[in-house]
Amino acid sequence: MHRREFLRGVSGAVALATAGVASAAETTTAHPGPYRPLGSVPITNAKEAVPDPEGKFAYVAAMNGFAVVDVQIPRDPQVVAERTDLMADRETGPLRVVQDVKVDGDRLVAAGPANPVQGDVLQGFVLYDVSDPANPQQVAFHETEFPIHNCFVRDSIVYLTGNGSETNALVMVDVSDGTPEEVGRWSIADRNGAWSEVPSTLWTLHDVWVQDGRAYLAHWDAGTYIVDVSDPANPAFVSRVGGRPPEELRNLPAEQSRQVLRLPGNAHYAMTNDDGTLLGINREAWQVDGEGGPGGLELWDVSDAANPTRRSTIDAPRSPGSFSGTWTTSHNFDVVGDRLFTSWYQGGVKIHDISDPANPQRLAWWREPEQTSFWTAKRARSGFFVASSMGRRSNGKGGLYTFPIEDATDKPQKDPPSLTTTAEESTTWNETPTETTTEQAAFSGETTTSESQSDSTAGGVPGFGVPAAVAALLGAGAWREARN
Repeated sequence: MHRREFLRGVSGAVALATAGVASAAETTTAHPGPYRPLGSVPITNAKEAVPDPEGKFAYVAAMNGFAVVDVQIPRDPQVVAERTDLMADRETGPLRVVQDVKVDGDRLVAAGPANPVQGDVLQGFVLYDVSDPANPQQVAFHETEFPIHNCFVRDSIVYLTGNGSETNALVMVDVSDGTPEEVGRWSIADRNGAWSEVPSTLWTLHDVWVQDGRAYLAHWDAGTYIVDVSDPANPAFVSRVGGRPPEELRNLPAEQSRQVLRLPGNAHYAMTNDDGTLLGINREAWQVDGEGGPGGLELWDVSDAANPTRRSTIDAPRSPGSFSGTWTTSHNFDVVGDRLFTSWYQGGVKIHDISDPANPQRLAWWREPEQTSFWTAKRARSGFFVASSMGRRSNGKGGLYTFPIEDATDKPQKDPPSLTTTAEESTTWNETPTETTTEQAAFSGETTTSESQSDSTAGGVPGFGVPAAVAALLGAGAWREARN
């Protein structure tokens, strides 16, 4: 009997929230009635999720390792493999706080810890052969001197966010022969020495995306950088999108520390469309003192990469409160063709038509804020996308959801839960940036303890740990006062 059939027979279909249980014989055809998930499966402490190239399996980071989910029947996703306590045989193992996995062909990378951890702990990434997704085989381990919040793998090069030093460098590692070897680094501080005079927590490298020889680096308050990595040993600057100048950040007064949580600012994740002409950049931000609101997502024309032009901004769902309230700020997303798939924590998931980047149109929106908090949304294959939820305020009750790809304008979610009295979004467009575009900051550096695998070790901050950023300006005691 095929392993997939055996597991289904033993476990049955599992659904979370309002997804319901469906027949295994059903296809990806969208179900009739209001927009809602096709199916789901629980995964404790789910974080980043990525589908394989064929959209048959999804890999989900889960803090103490990762899970493999068979999504060939979207209405009945099933966990077919788990790898936990990675590198536990090492003296300083296992690898902790694994929040990111990436896959390219038959190679998967699981990296961690996502944030600095106190004590002598293992840091690096594990390389797996996933040619048989139900039986991942470890190929190699590469140890680093820094924690890895996010990573990427393309054409046998693993790209790492090398924070934790004075350079916050993009680190490139060749894994082509199964023996990882570092081949290059690039830092904005090497290009402009003024960044060395700014606290590194203000310009951490949060995430990296690579396509067609170019890396797109989300550098928080420093903006987003485009770097030519066609030769990883000799990376070269191409362009910068937004960001505050180092001189401004260096002199940021302590009394402005609360403002680093709010817009504008916080370049969090960036990726392009298929041909590299349209760049999406999101901002993870919160309301402070009644101002700023949650961060949204921008679309930039980068057909002339040296002169990027902002075409539009998709605002986040409105929500009450601030950092301690309902989170609806933008998180990870996916751009495929003329469709944009987005996650908004408790604000749910959305699909937009971006065939006209200056006028994106929302096609679908689903949220269940009391039960779900979405980390990412990624297209799997024609007909459906996957989205991982870490559970309500990181309560561990996470899972992987499958959603239909359809225009649900005329059949929205039935009785959608309210995030506020008017959960609306607006769109602004057509702005050309300069090198000194004003941006506010939220940034990295939260230290966690080595004993716990839960998000509570980072103060409930899935990103980099904003508390440490404010503390860098004020001191820890003042941060406790500022967050109230």
